[in-house]
Amino acid sequence: MDKAVKLITDPRAVTPINESILDDADEFDPASSDLPPIHVTLSDENCGMRLDKALSAHLPAYSRSRLQQWIEEGRVSVDGKPAKVRETVYGDEKIVVLPQLAQSDQPYLPEAISLDVVWEDAALIIINKPVGLVVHPGAGNWSGTLLNGLLHRWPQLTGVPRAGIVHRLDKDTSGLMVVAKTLTAQTDLVRQLQQRTVRREYLALVWGQPVSNGKVDAAIGRHPRERVKMAVSTSSSARPALTHYQKLATGTLDARPVALLQCQLETGRTHQIRVHMQSIGFPLVGDGVYGKQHLTVMFPRQALHAQRLGLVHPESGEDCVWSAPVAADMAALLMRAGIAVPA
Repeated sequence: MDKAVKLITDPRAVTPINESILDDADEFDPASSDLPPIHVTLSDENCGMRLDKALSAHLPAYSRSRLQQWIEEGRVSVDGKPAKVRETVYGDEKIVVLPQLAQSDQPYLPEAISLDVVWEDAALIIINKPVGLVVHPGAGNWSGTLLNGLLHRWPQLTGVPRAGIVHRLDKDTSGLMVVAKTLTAQTDLVRQLQQRTVRREYLALVWGQPVSNGKVDAAIGRHPRERVKMAVSTSSSARPALTHYQKLATGTLDARPVALLQCQLETGRTHQIRVHMQSIGFPLVGDGVYGKQHLTVMFPRQALHAQRLGLVHPESGEDCVWSAPVAADMAALLMRAGIAVPA
């Protein structure tokens, strides 16, 4: 174990807390599908409808956009001929659909990815996630993720939902994450997260000079206009979020004041610390999404590190705490700001 990453088992240490398109002359080949063909016979009720709408009514398990994609890819025939998305149907056609798994439906593949394992036992894995590693496959990142790496190193995790992942860190946030090796351990850890007894402490470098300590108790939901962002919100769909912060040190970057904060999460909403600190006027250094985009030349990512993780061990019942040093780029940033790098 790296000496800079410590394990503590002290009960006092944890405070509860797209394929090509076929022309009309092309043959329709049922063998091209990776799933059994779906046969649909339209009825009088479909007369005058567009094909995609009629199919959507008969195949509610698939979204209309998915059906349109299959038509465009030549995976749908009407009376034996390749279909067109906008063609009109008359109610007596025989349709064959060759479904294909979307990337999001396919089993995740194991990949050899270097992982910094801080701790491992029969129930848990503690990972020190590096900057740039996506935690879970998703749009634009279907491979090369932490989950793919976990499945390669621990093949038994195929039997645990999400390969044992119970919480996430943003791609450009470094630090500690817990992964469950068994379904029992995962269930217990999810319960602890729901009960807010998992201790998650982060180091964040922000622009400005907050007061010495405080908290942000504000619900977070999807941004009303920019749907890829989150925001403090009073919408009924927003979820409660609570962040405690304490100022550890102050400094300057390019003659602008900055402060190093220790932030403790009681909830785990998407981008929580980034959204909460921006909402009170202290955006994170390097955060081009929620912060001062013109200043990201100083640091190309949000200056955020999951420094400490505490929880009750799901098997032994011991209170455990793990800590990890900040990533090298953030350590260099702190020194540049005149702030001592936390041990």
